[in-house]
Amino acid sequence: EDSAAIENMILDVLRDVEQNGVDKTRVDAALHQLELAQKEITGGSYPYGLQLILDMLPVAIHQGDTISAIDQDAAISQLRARAEDPGYFKTLVKELLLDNMHRIRLSLKPDKALAAKKEQAEKDKLASIKAGLSEKEKQAIIERSIALAKRQAQEDDENILPKVGVEDVPDEMYIASGETRTIKHIPVSLYRQGTNGIVYQQIVSELPQMASDCLNLLPLYTGCVTELGSAGRSYLESQALMDQVTGGISTYSAMRTALDNAQKSRGCLVLSGKSLVRNQRKLMDLMKEIFSSTRFDELARIREIIAQQRASKENSITGNGHGLAMMAASAGLSPLAKFRHDTQGLQGIRALKLLDDRLDEQASLVKLAGAFEEIHRRMLDAPKQVLLIGEDSVVDELFHYQQDVWASSENLSEEFSPLALPNIHKKTNQFWVTNTQVNFCSRAYAAVPANHPDSPALMVLGGFLKNGILHRTVREQGGAYGGGAGYDADACAFRFYSYRDPRLLETLADFEQSIDWMLSEKHEASKLEEAILGVIGTFDKPSSPAGEAKNAFSNVYFGRDKVQRQAFRKKVLSVSIADLKRVTERYLVAENASTALLSNQASLEKLSELDMEVCEL
Repeated sequence: EDSAAIENMILDVLRDVEQNGVDKTRVDAALHQLELAQKEITGGSYPYGLQLILDMLPVAIHQGDTISAIDQDAAISQLRARAEDPGYFKTLVKELLLDNMHRIRLSLKPDKALAAKKEQAEKDKLASIKAGLSEKEKQAIIERSIALAKRQAQEDDENILPKVGVEDVPDEMYIASGETRTIKHIPVSLYRQGTNGIVYQQIVSELPQMASDCLNLLPLYTGCVTELGSAGRSYLESQALMDQVTGGISTYSAMRTALDNAQKSRGCLVLSGKSLVRNQRKLMDLMKEIFSSTRFDELARIREIIAQQRASKENSITGNGHGLAMMAASAGLSPLAKFRHDTQGLQGIRALKLLDDRLDEQASLVKLAGAFEEIHRRMLDAPKQVLLIGEDSVVDELFHYQQDVWASSENLSEEFSPLALPNIHKKTNQFWVTNTQVNFCSRAYAAVPANHPDSPALMVLGGFLKNGILHRTVREQGGAYGGGAGYDADACAFRFYSYRDPRLLETLADFEQSIDWMLSEKHEASKLEEAILGVIGTFDKPSSPAGEAKNAFSNVYFGRDKVQRQAFRKKVLSVSIADLKRVTERYLVAENASTALLSNQASLEKLSELDMEVCEL
């Protein structure tokens, strides 16, 4: 019913631009963002060179200038010159948008019975088709089904394809190197990387001990910090300034389990930003202002952000249902696994919904802002480190300016206590009910932290089970969109999962069958090699220059230095089938299994005999 009003609102904005133009500072900020995006070397999924080729491909298909697709400096300069004319954007808006009648308003109305209607329509169509089949046609379908099952169970001859073998893997993976200097009591890590004229900075603060109610608000706090005003500015003024001088500033928390103790972990809060070299001082000043003087009195803005976070989390359930189910299944296996479930998993979503409902009351909103301010105050007093990434010619300049920024910082308080999560080790057996037409299954088993001798074998086992049996039984035969298994060293758990699954109990049976398959069958060395290469691929995949430095710094922060990472990689390369059988027999024991199912009310009613804790999302 509001669609016409929303359309008119959009058109009113365009008419205002046609009459009054666009504020020059906003134009400059947009051009700055274009320039930064043009310069930044991204990556992480595939090599940067391949990314550039894919960027040029659409232009090449249409016989255009492929170089212009990746070298946009001339176009940005031309656009900047044209933007000096106050009437430039007025004309564009009028000719291309307001006077353009190729416009449609599409309204979608939800139908709660749509899924049931589709299912019934499918059943009716199948019944109609079946009624019209002759006995000969029915027999043909049966024979084709048998042939399909036989084909799915058939082992393909992979030797006809070229392949990479373990012998092709380099002895060591590349890990970026940096140096550490000190400003007063603050360690500053400097990485000289080819960043193409962009600098990156992080302020890393160790998470302090805090009450559980504050700790569970940490993801909401990090989502608010850089979205609020600072240094006396409103959030709109701060965001405009951020666009003018930076490529973005964000805040997030990171936690890892100790290498040798499943019950111990360490965490930090990261304030991260980037900018062009010419704006590096403005970036540092703005980050320091955000860190020291965020405005938690903007209650309406906090209310808006929490509502947005709730909508985002609710919309992500079916897209990440398997991840949420895995967090729920492993929640009792380590303190960090429980923290993830309580803040990012199904329990976290449920808590966020309850909080959002309460925030309509002003007193609850004031209380939340006070909790955010208390977390912020504790972070100000926490030990800090600084990460600086840039090209060799600018890194020393970055460091010297940091000396001015942190010159007035106070010495560390001797009373600081680092975060220590409560110990936990218990089984979980939960059925989570939400509005979904598909299911997500997970089963988890207690495992070991990263430095345990069995850790490499557990990591290889996940890919071995997925490739060897789970892909076939859960996806091809079971109808799920995906399924597999994997080891999480931080959760100290080995977990099975299915994604967008039409089944529940049958999938759990497939998980159990895969364990029996691992222990009872004779396995080929080529399948082991395939699983090992899959793990090595996650270690060795390319990243951006800045990403390499951030990854190296983060790993060192959490005790995973070059020596540890290279040694672990070598152990992965030496895993044997006997190792896989041994860790399967030792850890994947039926009586130790924890289970989490995510489905709907109808599925719960069909499985009412299950002895599971029912959790309403």
